[in-house]
Amino acid sequence: MAAFWLVQLLMLAVTAAWVLRTWIAPRRFGKKAPQTTTYPPGLEPYPLIGHMPQMMANRHRLLDWMTEVLARQPTCTIVLHRPGGLRGAITANPANVEHFLRASFDNYPKGPRVVSLMHDFLGRGIFNADGEAWRAQRKVASHEFNTRSLRAFVARCVHSELHGRLLPLLRRAAASGAGLDLQDALERFGFDNICRVAFDHDPRQLPVDGDDDDGTAPADGGSFAGAFRDSANLSVGRFRYAIPGFWKVKRALDVGSERRLRESIAMVHGFADRIIQSRREEMLRDGFEKHDLLSRFMASQDESFSESEGGLRDVVTGFLLAGRESTSSALTWFFWLLSSRPDVQRRIRDEVAEVRARRAQGDAESVVGFDLEELREMHYVHAAITESMRLYPPVPANSLHVQADDVLPDGTAVRAGWFVGYNLYAMGRMESVWGEDAREYRPERWLNPADGTFRPDSPFRFVAFHAGPRACMGKEMAYIQMKSIVASVLEELDVAVDGAYRPRQVASLTLRMAEGLPVTVKPRRD
Repeated sequence: MAAFWLVQLLMLAVTAAWVLRTWIAPRRFGKKAPQTTTYPPGLEPYPLIGHMPQMMANRHRLLDWMTEVLARQPTCTIVLHRPGGLRGAITANPANVEHFLRASFDNYPKGPRVVSLMHDFLGRGIFNADGEAWRAQRKVASHEFNTRSLRAFVARCVHSELHGRLLPLLRRAAASGAGLDLQDALERFGFDNICRVAFDHDPRQLPVDGDDDDGTAPADGGSFAGAFRDSANLSVGRFRYAIPGFWKVKRALDVGSERRLRESIAMVHGFADRIIQSRREEMLRDGFEKHDLLSRFMASQDESFSESEGGLRDVVTGFLLAGRESTSSALTWFFWLLSSRPDVQRRIRDEVAEVRARRAQGDAESVVGFDLEELREMHYVHAAITESMRLYPPVPANSLHVQADDVLPDGTAVRAGWFVGYNLYAMGRMESVWGEDAREYRPERWLNPADGTFRPDSPFRFVAFHAGPRACMGKEMAYIQMKSIVASVLEELDVAVDGAYRPRQVASLTLRMAEGLPVTVKPRRD
């Protein structure tokens, strides 16, 4: 009971501080109020609580609601008010996105709010750093990601997981006729794969071919995978508090979600520290060379990854977070879209067959799967996956901090201390950006009409892999994984989704389906 009243008093104190900072102090001390913004009917902010009522009323369809709101604005930008004095601009305007991510990069860091929210989990790693700390880590990481040996290692990991686990699981489902949650299978595959790439560790979320297992290996309980998932989801949950900063109260009291987060992070960090120590001892004893990210960063001898600061753990934890659900989210929505487009499915299979035929005509050995050069030849597969991510980006929105007052290219004024966000989900549906067919799934928009080769678009219109100095270093590796899965699965199997199934989006680290993706798998009829 005492804890309850303490929480109530702290909430009252937070509200009083917000009123003082937002309403009383500016008027008493002459601080200029932010520029007045015109809102369409129904979007006017309320005193104290801002746009919280509208957001709560649409919480079950937040991305689609935000898309509708942005589409009604000539600039595709709105100024959003949140409780606690938080204010910022949300945009689906590519000119603004380029301004954030390239032209005025230094004025839009992650900022103290984001860094604070994620610090317990990610520490000072590359995905939670700004300024010189970020630049130093990015320099080392960029060098490692551009090496041919790492790309080859990633390809081997994908091949092993795909042909040793995922495809056998799908074949067993086809043989038994039992239904399967494809989202769950892809997430387990993705976690196994990124752990191999980052740590050279196998969490065995999918069973090895031949195991007596139905493909639903436990992911929860005391496992590293379950602790990592909880750490990520609970850390991201801090962003959604109606009263910003209230998570600090819960952390101080060690109650609720913050207690679970502390316990999960302790398990993740303890596991990572043990692997790092074991790897250090192996390298000192045997002097062997390994190709996973951890071994590469350890060999770099860069002070950014000093053991005393937990740098190695923070960096590798960040890469696990980035790779844990991103490709599985992209592929889940891709297979759902594909289930209603037999014409796209047919073109993918034709292209895969052509690649197979060219191998048969050459001197290449008959091997399982596809090598890197063959994957590069699959331009339509590349386009079909990219078009799916345009409509259903794995990370549907992103937020940055405004360092100094600025005016965006569309004329929106932002103030120091605000946040700015760009909504990738909405941008993919803006007719002003993609034309009248913006909401249609049309892979051909990515192909050169002359020769059918893949034609990239501006990274500030298609921001699924970020852009500018912070552009995703793992983009090529993600495509290796996704194209390998799509080509290998569709070459052999039919993946069917009930035509009446409409997935419900769920708030998570990535864009996920709330009830998963139930599918039936059958051998190819043709």
